[in-house]
Amino acid sequence: MRTHVSAMADDSGGMLSWDESVFRDEHVFEIDYVPDAFRHRESQLQTLQYALRPAVRGNRPLNAMVRGPPGTGKTTAIQKLFGELGGRPGVRPVRVNCQVDATRYGVFSRVFQSIFDYEPPSSGVSFKKLFGQVADRLVDEEEVLVVALDDVNYLFYENEASDTLYSLLRAHETHPGAKVGVVLVCSDTDLDVIEALDGRVQSVFRPEEAYFPVYDREEVADILGERVRVGFRDGALPMNVLDRVAEQTAEAGDLRVGIDMLRRAGLHAESRASETVAIEDVEAVSERARNHRLTRDIETLSDAERELLGTIADHDGGRAGDVYDAFADRTDLGYTRYTELVNKLDRLDLIDARYESLEGRGRSRTLTLAHDAEAVERRL
Repeated sequence: MRTHVSAMADDSGGMLSWDESVFRDEHVFEIDYVPDAFRHRESQLQTLQYALRPAVRGNRPLNAMVRGPPGTGKTTAIQKLFGELGGRPGVRPVRVNCQVDATRYGVFSRVFQSIFDYEPPSSGVSFKKLFGQVADRLVDEEEVLVVALDDVNYLFYENEASDTLYSLLRAHETHPGAKVGVVLVCSDTDLDVIEALDGRVQSVFRPEEAYFPVYDREEVADILGERVRVGFRDGALPMNVLDRVAEQTAEAGDLRVGIDMLRRAGLHAESRASETVAIEDVEAVSERARNHRLTRDIETLSDAERELLGTIADHDGGRAGDVYDAFADRTDLGYTRYTELVNKLDRLDLIDARYESLEGRGRSRTLTLAHDAEAVERRL
């Protein structure tokens, strides 16, 4: 096979050899890439810089809340600002992905790991001891801790948000001299973060707010055009192809869809041994790219949540009680926990749980997949 393709590259124009690529830097299209030019978010960055600036002077920063739909630059803003703060003496910025660490203990374990450069034991260490070691080190080193709880909505789904925030925001009371600031990043536009917190937390959490709206069509084209300039070789991705990607990205309302689509289209062009990306490459990968968020959300589910999503897929449109009967046959979970899982899948927009009035039987919820059943089942 290799000999055949290499011969094609040698004998035909416009074809790639094995060691060639349409990319200049493929990392530009990966999820952890932070662009040098962070466009169309100047006012949001200024708000966050205002809140965090006191930390640079050795003082407790203002708390902040970052809101907006998925794929609007929230995480990138935090990564960019924390990257700058990380180079300042006396400041300890820690970003916690709450999709992964969705408990108070998990959050503080991540903070502990950042401070001590090793993970605490997964069991056998009380939260009080873990918290104490973190706070004592901050006081001893005279460091200001700034914690970003990214996708904090996952802490709310697990009823862990108030306890986690209370511990962070009250650290100076239990450990005099500890200076901690918190940045909440929320992608659930239906979640009223302040209202959902306990009163004991509301009284101390008064954040500066930065809202990240969906990018419009021109902003999408500008941002993706910069990624193409940095990430692709000159001439490898024509303007008409960029326009098609920008159009589909704007329709999806999620910039990550376009970034993923560019990378997949480039790889598809390489699979054809082509030096340029064509419209056909975009069309070949567009469905998978548009389902980028679906893939990510399903990957973060627990075994029980996956089991429930699969059960709902098998009983799409069924009443909650009937779905529970089928779910109970597969697991040993009770109805209360089942209801919590249903609510979480609903908040993630993986399912649509609607109340309907049944004649003579009151109200009942019907559970319907929010995505194509085949697309969901492929990812379970």
